[in-house]
Amino acid sequence: MGARERALPFSLCLDVVRPHALTTGILNALDEHADTMAEKKPARKAAQKSAKSTTAPPTASKGFTDEERAAMREHVQELKRAARGGKADEEGVVLEKIATMPEPDRTMAQRLHALIKASAPELSSKLWYGMPAYAKDGNVVCFFQDANKFKARYGTLGFSDKASLDDGHMWPTSFALKELTAAEEARISALVKKAVGR
Repeated sequence: MGARERALPFSLCLDVVRPHALTTGILNALDEHADTMAEKKPARKAAQKSAKSTTAPPTASKGFTDEERAAMREHVQELKRAARGGKADEEGVVLEKIATMPEPDRTMAQRLHALIKASAPELSSKLWYGMPAYAKDGNVVCFFQDANKFKARYGTLGFSDKASLDDGHMWPTSFALKELTAAEEARISALVKKAVGR
């Protein structure tokens, strides 16, 4: 390579360099391969469509569990009730939902409900994906997910991003609950107060 060629910027080199016979052959082969592939694709798609039409009808999606689909259906019902102006008796709806929970979740949910309402009376009760939840200005701050909801081995007290629980760069947003003792109740009360900005 001469000194003149080394000194030229890349863009100018493209103008100076002439296609080599080998390069031209490679480019022609790639073009032919692309044309062949373009012709094969429609045939392959047609074969796939005909195979699909002869197979059995599709089954239920494996993406969501039955419990997750049920939670989504409950959320749709909640949205419909809210659209009809059903916010007047949300407290009653939440208490009805708690009453349908199996033990020991029912007792735990009743105690949590009373504790959350006493710790932050400004929170309003509502259902959120079929779970008892507590909202401030319409935004869910915390919720209780009973163990039976998703066949877990414990209930969960969870906090949304609207809860003011920030503590440095990392903090917990949900807590497993197997039993409520005085110690857990005191901790939950403090968390709920912090979550609403007290």
